[in-house]
Amino acid sequence: MDVLKRIREPKLVMLRFACAAIVVCALALTGCAGLPVGDTKAQAPKNIVIIFADGVAATQWEFGRYSSKVLRQQPFVSTDLFHDKGVGLLMNSPYGAYVTDSAAAGSAMATGYKVENAVLSVTPEGKSVRTVMQAAKEKGKRIGLISTAPVYDATPAAFSMNSKSRRDSQPLVDKYLALEPDVMLGGGAEYFLPAGASGGKRKDGKDIIAAFRSKGWQVVMNTAELNAATGTKLIGLFADDAMDFDIESDRAKEPTMAEMTAGALKALSRENPNGFVLLVENENTDTAGHNNDAASLMRALWAIDDAVKVALEFQRNSPDTLVIVTGDHETGGLSATYALKDLSSMSSSNRFYFGDEQLKMLAPIKMSFATAAEKLGKKPSTEDVDALVAKNFPGFKLDNDLRELIINQKPLERNFAAYIVQNVLGRMVARQTGIYWGTGGHTSEPVLVGSVGPGSDLFRGYQDNTDFGKNLLRLIEAR
Repeated sequence: MDVLKRIREPKLVMLRFACAAIVVCALALTGCAGLPVGDTKAQAPKNIVIIFADGVAATQWEFGRYSSKVLRQQPFVSTDLFHDKGVGLLMNSPYGAYVTDSAAAGSAMATGYKVENAVLSVTPEGKSVRTVMQAAKEKGKRIGLISTAPVYDATPAAFSMNSKSRRDSQPLVDKYLALEPDVMLGGGAEYFLPAGASGGKRKDGKDIIAAFRSKGWQVVMNTAELNAATGTKLIGLFADDAMDFDIESDRAKEPTMAEMTAGALKALSRENPNGFVLLVENENTDTAGHNNDAASLMRALWAIDDAVKVALEFQRNSPDTLVIVTGDHETGGLSATYALKDLSSMSSSNRFYFGDEQLKMLAPIKMSFATAAEKLGKKPSTEDVDALVAKNFPGFKLDNDLRELIINQKPLERNFAAYIVQNVLGRMVARQTGIYWGTGGHTSEPVLVGSVGPGSDLFRGYQDNTDFGKNLLRLIEAR
């Protein structure tokens, strides 16, 4: 009997471990795949609001939280959402590469399919796959698009239409006229207007803004007109190209991201039997990352958080709304760290740690690095560079080696080649604050997803960005 017992007990233990492993795997798979199919309809929201921070991953969100606390003395509701409701993580590699661009990442998140970089919702086999906004229109939902970039830029375009190239600006605008989004707010007027009009670049002589107006869209030209708008269909293009950085924007002309979100929600909520899907993108966070511009990034993150506040307030009053806060990839390899004050000594006494004192150096900056590069031009003199730094970046000193790079238009390294002046100014700030950057491009870091409302469980756990698109489509189709 003792022999039989000794034989049976290990088998029972192994069986128990096997059963436990099966249960754990099943739970893990359920977390990754989202809700069971039978529960999807019960969980399907009427409205979906996607707040999209281009180029933002966990490091940027935390920088937004810390800087908002120290400099604005305000809570940061985006990270509060991640903390209170749980988070998802999205891998974001495109088809055929490891590091994505915004077109491929947006396409995966809008369709559930991998595509190549620079392609909008068209598979490598050449198949145009259904996007979130196309699916919403098919279900009778109203749709809205907001971007601080041109509204036909990579992210809003990937969520709306199909194209083999994100660069085909005029044909993309034509596709918008066919799709007829109920709300479009942001930049990009130049490809809505004919070349003869102020700022216009269209080569076919068409005025697409006038075409939308003739179909019943209310056209708004500035912040006051947006805030006073009463229409159910709304178009507002507040810049010829991208809207300005928050750090230097003229708010009478260009509304904030929060104001555009509020205006869109107001318009989409009218005559709304089937609900709506609204995409709200801040692209300035991505551009600031490319430029290694910590001050501009900080204020863009605050702008996003203010828009999230608007969306969450709407969700509290309309609990059948799903609000999702996310990004598409990380830009710049942001890393706040400790560093040597100079290279005179490796001693710990010559080291500083990024903290409140260093962060406060960003507060007086009122000019983006992009504007600084534009003002300096291609052949700046030593006097021009020093005068610009002294006037617009108080408290910062440009070291001789960095000044020479700007004057000679030479990059810091091979992965900083596209934004020479901006990246060099970024290194100036880094040496005195500890806010360093690893690149002028994108990285492979997974992005965070926070969500609240019906269907939010689908977006938690470690997933691929194609799962994000599949889950969005499931919720749209289920209702």
